[in-house]
Amino acid sequence: MSDTLTPDVIGRRVEVNGEHATVRFAGVVPPVAGPWLGVEWDNPERGKHDGSHEGTVYFKCRHPTGGSFIRPNKVNFGTDFLTAIKNRYVLEDGPEEDRKEQIVTLGNKPVETVGFDSLMKQQSQLSKLQEVSLRNCAVSCAGEKGGVAEACPNIRRVDLSKNLLSSWDEVIHIADQLRHLEVLNLSENKLKFPSGSALTGTFSALKVLVLNQTGITWAEVLWCAAWCPGLEELYLESNNIVISERPTDVLQTVKLLDLSSNQLIDENQLYLIAHLPRLEQLILSDVGISSIHFPDAGIGCKTSMFPSLQYLVVNDNQISQWSFFNELDKLPSLRALSCLRNPLTKEDKEANMTRQLIIASIGQLKTLNKCEILPKERRTAELDYRKAFGNEWKQAGGHQDPDKNRLSEEFLRAHRRYQFLCLKYGAPEDWELKTQQPFMLKNQLLTLKIKYPDQLDQKVLEKQLPAFVMVKIRRILILASGGMVNKLW
Repeated sequence: MSDTLTPDVIGRRVEVNGEHATVRFAGVVPPVAGPWLGVEWDNPERGKHDGSHEGTVYFKCRHPTGGSFIRPNKVNFGTDFLTAIKNRYVLEDGPEEDRKEQIVTLGNKPVETVGFDSLMKQQSQLSKLQEVSLRNCAVSCAGEKGGVAEACPNIRRVDLSKNLLSSWDEVIHIADQLRHLEVLNLSENKLKFPSGSALTGTFSALKVLVLNQTGITWAEVLWCAAWCPGLEELYLESNNIVISERPTDVLQTVKLLDLSSNQLIDENQLYLIAHLPRLEQLILSDVGISSIHFPDAGIGCKTSMFPSLQYLVVNDNQISQWSFFNELDKLPSLRALSCLRNPLTKEDKEANMTRQLIIASIGQLKTLNKCEILPKERRTAELDYRKAFGNEWKQAGGHQDPDKNRLSEEFLRAHRRYQFLCLKYGAPEDWELKTQQPFMLKNQLLTLKIKYPDQLDQKVLEKQLPAFVMVKIRRILILASGGMVNKLW
């Protein structure tokens, strides 16, 4: 860029030596002559100050070292969408092919052309494009009006992540020319919202929208969703989002929602999205959640919240109570769960036991941490659960006779499936609930009673011997008696 500055430069996204920033100031910074740009870096460690110089505040930064002053000719303001596509996807022809002449007829006159084959080849290449990846290609605008629609009418999937787009107006200008657009990735762009209303028909075919690390707010999410009547997948990772209102007329077709790494989301905010009718996959990794509760569902009942939710991801959170999984059993459609790297599910020597308890707690689960739950594993998990909490069940009023069963509500809340397991496998018997003694030699001894047949008045001797010794004595006696002992013993 030249040293000449235009009024609309403020707010533009720029790239300098591979680093991205936003222009916050344009003008003179005394005592050094000439124009300067004041930029706020995406990476605050790249800057030197907060927008101040020698006591004068020229612009403000969110971070004390997020700003720098840079000469305009050092800054890359980017390129347009169509130019970026040509740079990446159009094959360059050799010198001989470029000079190839061809005669074509325009009207009634023959015209000699140079490079006509090359031009036709390029146009053919662009018109066939259906999937375009322009990540980190410094795209900043749509370009000439109508140029994208004419050159690339069949594009369906576009990756525009980590570019220099600074306004939704430019995104709309691009998308409005791509009538078949189904997938759009705008991650790592910092986008201002348009000055006017949305264009009619924009994003009408869009099914997947990726807005990770864009700084978008929940209100802006709902505003965007109004443009996307058929949206099925929405990715909002790492935006510091707070779910502030319930979506009513928007997001009704969404099947997958990714809210990962939004640390401000809590249990109460989830209630606001709990009635999205088609939501099948909810990704809540690294949001800091520790509990969840569905107050509309009593003991033994299913919740009306998240009616279609089949797959829930809660990796890297603060889940430390078993009540979390008891609540998940209330979800009517839940079939798959991923809950890795939580305090309660850390990979240690008890990982297998933890898995078994989760399986027993959520009856409809088919897959846990991407591993299928086979019928045999479920049966083992449920029987072990039934046995492990059997004594607690008895103390809480449980009884083998259903007519005498008087379980406390506290137990039923803590073990909402225990009654069902008793119906499925039968109530635990007393012998099942005996505490198994530790494997020590004194617990493995057998008693041998010795009596002399010719001395009836002699006291019977008792000896404690290990089982393997008793087996050897038995064999010796069998041999000595000719098999008589085997009949008696």
